[in-house]
Amino acid sequence: MAAETKKIPLSTSDSLNMNQEKTIEETYQKKSQLEHILLRPDTYIGSIEKHAQILWVFENDKIVHRSVTYVPGLYKIFDEILVNAADNKQRDPKMDSLKVVIDVENNLVSVYNNGDGVPVDIHKEEGVYVPELIFGHLLTSSNYDDTMKKTTGGRNGYGAKLTNIFSTEFVIETADGKRKKKYKQVFSNNMGKRSEPIITKCKEGENWTKVTFKPDLAKFSMTHLEEDVVALMKKRVVDMAGCLGKTVKVELNGSRVPVKSFQDYVSMYLNSAAESGSERPKCFYEKVGERWEVCVSLTEGQFQQASFVNSIATIKGGTHVDYVTNQITNYVMNAVNKKHKNSNIKAHNVKNYLWVFVNCLIDNPAFDSQTKETLTLRQSSFGSKCELSEDFLKKVAKSDIVDNLLSWAKFKENKELKKTDGTKTAKVNVPKLEDANEAGGRYSEKCTLILTEGDSAKALAIAGVAGLSQMERNFYGVFPLRGKLLNVREATPKQLKENKEIESIKKILGLQHDKQYSNVKSLRYGHLMIMTDQDHDGSHIKGLLINFIHSFWPSLLKVPSFLVEFITPIVKATHRNGTVLSFYSMPEYESWKESSSGNASGWSIKYYKGLGTSTSKEGKDYFKNLHKHKKDFLWMDELDGDAIELAFSKKKIEARKNWLRQHEPGTHLDQNQKLIKYSDFINKELILFSMADLQRSIPSMVDGLKPGQRKILFCSFKRNFVKEAKVSQFSGYVSEHSAYHHGEQSLAGTIIGMAQDFVGSNNINLLQPNGQFGTRSVGGKDHASARYIYTQLSPITRFLFPKDDDGLLNYLDEDGQTIEPTWYIPIIPTVLVNGCEGIGTGWSTFIPNYNPRDVVANIRRLLNGEMMEPMNPWYRGFKGTIEKGASKEGGCSYTVNGLINEVNETTLRITELPIRRWTDDYKAFLNSVTEGIRDENGNLPKDPFVKDFRKYGDDAAVHFEVQLSEENMLVAKQEGLLKKFKLTTTISTSNMHLFDSAGVIKKYDNPEQILENFFHLRLEYYETRKKVLLENLEFELLKLENKVRFILGVVRGEIIVNNRKRADLLLELHQKGFNPIPKKSKAVVAGATDDTEEAEDSPDVSGVRASDYDYLLSMAIGTLTLERVQQLCADRDKLNGEVDSLRKTTPKVLWVKDLEALEMQLDMLDEYDAEAEEARRKLKGGGAKGETGFKVSKQAPKYPRKYTKKAISEEVSVETTGTSSSFASETASSENAAVVVKPKGRAGSKKAPAKMQEKLSPVLDDIDEDDEIESLKNRLNAYRLDSSPEQSADMETDVLQVPARRGAARKKPLANVSVISDSDDEPNLDDDADVEVKALPETKKKGGRKAAAANDKAAKPPAPTKRRGPASQQYQGLGQKLLTEMLKPAEGAGISPEKKVRKVRASPFNKKSGSVDSEPMSASSSENTDVIDVPARARPQRANRKQTRYVLSDSESEKEESDFEQANDDSDSSSD
Repeated sequence: MAAETKKIPLSTSDSLNMNQEKTIEETYQKKSQLEHILLRPDTYIGSIEKHAQILWVFENDKIVHRSVTYVPGLYKIFDEILVNAADNKQRDPKMDSLKVVIDVENNLVSVYNNGDGVPVDIHKEEGVYVPELIFGHLLTSSNYDDTMKKTTGGRNGYGAKLTNIFSTEFVIETADGKRKKKYKQVFSNNMGKRSEPIITKCKEGENWTKVTFKPDLAKFSMTHLEEDVVALMKKRVVDMAGCLGKTVKVELNGSRVPVKSFQDYVSMYLNSAAESGSERPKCFYEKVGERWEVCVSLTEGQFQQASFVNSIATIKGGTHVDYVTNQITNYVMNAVNKKHKNSNIKAHNVKNYLWVFVNCLIDNPAFDSQTKETLTLRQSSFGSKCELSEDFLKKVAKSDIVDNLLSWAKFKENKELKKTDGTKTAKVNVPKLEDANEAGGRYSEKCTLILTEGDSAKALAIAGVAGLSQMERNFYGVFPLRGKLLNVREATPKQLKENKEIESIKKILGLQHDKQYSNVKSLRYGHLMIMTDQDHDGSHIKGLLINFIHSFWPSLLKVPSFLVEFITPIVKATHRNGTVLSFYSMPEYESWKESSSGNASGWSIKYYKGLGTSTSKEGKDYFKNLHKHKKDFLWMDELDGDAIELAFSKKKIEARKNWLRQHEPGTHLDQNQKLIKYSDFINKELILFSMADLQRSIPSMVDGLKPGQRKILFCSFKRNFVKEAKVSQFSGYVSEHSAYHHGEQSLAGTIIGMAQDFVGSNNINLLQPNGQFGTRSVGGKDHASARYIYTQLSPITRFLFPKDDDGLLNYLDEDGQTIEPTWYIPIIPTVLVNGCEGIGTGWSTFIPNYNPRDVVANIRRLLNGEMMEPMNPWYRGFKGTIEKGASKEGGCSYTVNGLINEVNETTLRITELPIRRWTDDYKAFLNSVTEGIRDENGNLPKDPFVKDFRKYGDDAAVHFEVQLSEENMLVAKQEGLLKKFKLTTTISTSNMHLFDSAGVIKKYDNPEQILENFFHLRLEYYETRKKVLLENLEFELLKLENKVRFILGVVRGEIIVNNRKRADLLLELHQKGFNPIPKKSKAVVAGATDDTEEAEDSPDVSGVRASDYDYLLSMAIGTLTLERVQQLCADRDKLNGEVDSLRKTTPKVLWVKDLEALEMQLDMLDEYDAEAEEARRKLKGGGAKGETGFKVSKQAPKYPRKYTKKAISEEVSVETTGTSSSFASETASSENAAVVVKPKGRAGSKKAPAKMQEKLSPVLDDIDEDDEIESLKNRLNAYRLDSSPEQSADMETDVLQVPARRGAARKKPLANVSVISDSDDEPNLDDDADVEVKALPETKKKGGRKAAAANDKAAKPPAPTKRRGPASQQYQGLGQKLLTEMLKPAEGAGISPEKKVRKVRASPFNKKSGSVDSEPMSASSSENTDVIDVPARARPQRANRKQTRYVLSDSESEKEESDFEQANDDSDSSSD
């Protein structure tokens, strides 16, 4: 059946028409121009069919917007005559009258205008009168000369002829006053017939033109002029009144149109809009030049425009409307998005709310068609510019358009957010959700959703819920949050839509956007419990959740017990009797600690920094006592809502600043209350986070460091970080020793930032970048991973932060652990040297870098009582210029310029970029303006002006060679090379916020103000330093006096030490007036005591503890001699001299010496940098392709990050500085040099590692008993000898110079010199100290070979030594004196240096160790020393016996170590 069906193909209309069998002549025809217009009128005048459209019409003396039915063609032929009349105003500005008559009954329209008429003369070429030529012959016009700029409407030569063609009668009348002729001619039958012109005389000066026509209604399928068409025609007459303005009187049907200006015309539209019931929109008018008039008003969301080009109504707009509208939309868009950053308004959104009116005159306009509805001429050809003024645009931006746009954005946002709404269902599928069994069911009101901070907290919550009964478990669900919730109040719609966490919470709870909740019956859970850590960040998470609910569902917060929190202890104190106290806030714990400080023994403290610290058992206990841990949030009034908005809204910045300023330390939330008001939570708990966040973000004025940076510096000093270590390892050390509670990745980033030294980073990097720490190519982001790179303290750091100040600082305590100080006190304000940048709650800060030399110079001026000189920003290594601009209120602005120079007519050389404009970014910019280079999307640059460029720079230097055409070079030079190539930026000092010394945030107007505040504080600390140094000396004097008396008492037999009870001896010492010097024990946590120190002590005697006299009783037996007394007396005299000298020294002198030492380091760094620059220049070939043809504006030399220890040792001599340095120069000058140990760094630990001890075994191994006193003397001498402030016991060892014969040095091993020790627990030599030893003169010895053997034994590595620290922080870091000085007798007169040699004899106390006892000798006895044979049997050896080195002992320092030594204990013991 299907096979039989014959399919017939579809026929086209052409094939059907071919069947009519027309002849070729009938098929292909030629029409005249007139016939073509009549046959195809839509090409010329538009459609001749009726159209229904909503348009503006004029009726009842007002403009109305309504639906009309009209024929566009008829409307167009009327408009052509009207525009011709308006054009005459451009030809003859004297024209002042336009009269239009629309006679509906007679189907007649006439348009009259005065002014210069049509010339009544015969056209010589065409042989007809000009009026007939213009109105009766096609393609005739006066507008064909495009070389002339005309602002008329006519263009193509059709115009009025079209009106003539589509009229049954067309009459042209004109008066030519110049020729005194009046002309009249009648056309009929669609311009098919014309009468002979009637020419009469007229008066001179009589000029006018009148066109009267009767439309051929039949061609428009009409029988009469319909009402809608007439209303449109009348509206066009009103348009003319608006366009021509007050200089032309426009009449319609004998009555003047009530419009005298373009503003009046626009008002008719706005009045009409107001009649619809809405408020009359505001209008903003501006006339730009002579050719442009612009009015802007607002709409309800649909763009509207009314525009005229040379009086032609462009009802569809065009390029002129876009030109004006784009200026407005872009300005308003930027203004709204700047003020409301989350609105994400686009230009087309703004356009939808604009109503734009434009009246303009444009040269030779071009339209899309003869109907002239749309202007298509490019803006560049307009012949004039319309640049709207800033004032006009501001007025528009301040109108209701902003509210309209924000309302629209809110509506769109709500529409999008509703897509993620939840519903009350029994089951939801959300990853990681432990849903309650009853959630979404009939008992959903009883269910509680626990939101936890992370997965570990979720595990604790689940463990806790598991401890409840099976019935209770059904009502608890748990969902973990991933970090901090988004601040929805300031989030963009896109952020809200894409935030999975918010979507999950809405689904789990069943929340619906914008819904008002009076109860929780429509939700899946009746309660929302927040379970976070009890730290500041946990409080912030609670606040963000409260803010989330308040932003979208404020009614929910008013529902009782909907929002609750679960609190856990932050500290637990457990007594030995089993009593457990829980504290839920740090202020609460601090209060208990202070109140029980006198009775705190027996308590052990445990800090619960996170929910993960609690065990599952503790979790079960929490939930079993739920009433203790559950706190309900309570809504009291609108003050609660205001408090929430205050904390999280960006509109409340100033109020938030005042809120933070009014915070009183110690304020905390009372966790014993069952109900917590939202305002109380904000003002008493959340504010603690805001303060902590601010402190993390804004540095201190004193040291320029943020807490994280300060922790790093603290651990660097504590570890004595002179040996490089991996950044990853060091970050772990910082976390452990400074109670750092944030991510180690962030910490490693901070360490890297402190070590970076490229241009635009640090002027003085406090840490050394040993590895790839990032370059200026991408602003340091190209650094290697922390596990690959190494760092250590920069040598200059200790010159900025002298060790003498360490004991003056206020160290913080956390978890019972001493951590970094409140701030360090450098000798110059480092915040000015390295600058800072940060954004915190309520405040942000930006301080540029300044030249440390300028800072030092201004400090000197302040010390001298002079005025400071203004300081300008300065960046190490920056070759460009920084120019000061106009001063603003509260700061200055500076212009930062790179360097660009012209090599030849087509080549430019760029050798510097502005600060923080990174090389790779600039290369990308050059790519974007280079011909032929496509971007990542494959697009060519829009406006390329660079022909080609090449990059020659490296990671430190910038060098681009840019090639341009000669034309583009001229253009670039005219515009300015710096501007054209984006080589200029600005920096400002108007946002310099810092915490002052009291911890109060303060705004500084200029760097001099910062320096002045710093100066007074630093000077006070120099006074304190002097006071502490004096106290140290006086303390040492007291110990010396007691030691002298004690030794004399023992020698004379007045004090019997042997075979006595310890208690009796202590009592006797007490009765004889010996000063007890107690030890200071360190408690593990505040309020707890360390009861392990004195476990072996006998009971107190008369209130004096046994350990108080250890500084006397721990002295070695060999020191109880008269010679020892003589030596101590000599030291006492010297110490008295030092005290007198220090008393005469002013704090200002101390500061000047520190500044001189710092400047010495800066000079060395400059020299190193100059060498590095020279090396780079040589590497490039010496000729400096980048060095010729231009000069670079120079700044002071930049600071290097590294320099050789050899350079240091050559610069700083032992005699003048007393610091640790190389003695190679002295060694080289002496042929007796035996061993030289080179320094390993600029600072060293208290104890030498095993390898160093091995190296030191054949050299000086014993220092005088009073090395603490002597090191203190050396430190004081430093201020008179221009030494560095870095002198310390860690770093100082003086040369033992003993004359020796050259041969003796060769033949015998170096004599081992041992100094008597008071104690077994003495510090070893510094591992990084420079030591030079010269052999002793060869003397006759009994058993010389045995002595040599003893020396061989001494060469073996000593046994491990227990390190001990100084008495307290203020006594630490004392240096060593030259042993030749220490061995001088008290009188010292008449003794030559050759006689001052210490003789070596076998030790009667420790033969095995190889150490020998040596005593100072007077001039009379130095040559007659008896050598004593020691019996083979010696006293029993003690465990870990070692070579003894004497340092003046004090009772506090034998068994405990300072905070800065603890770091090396483990490593030292392991290395031993």
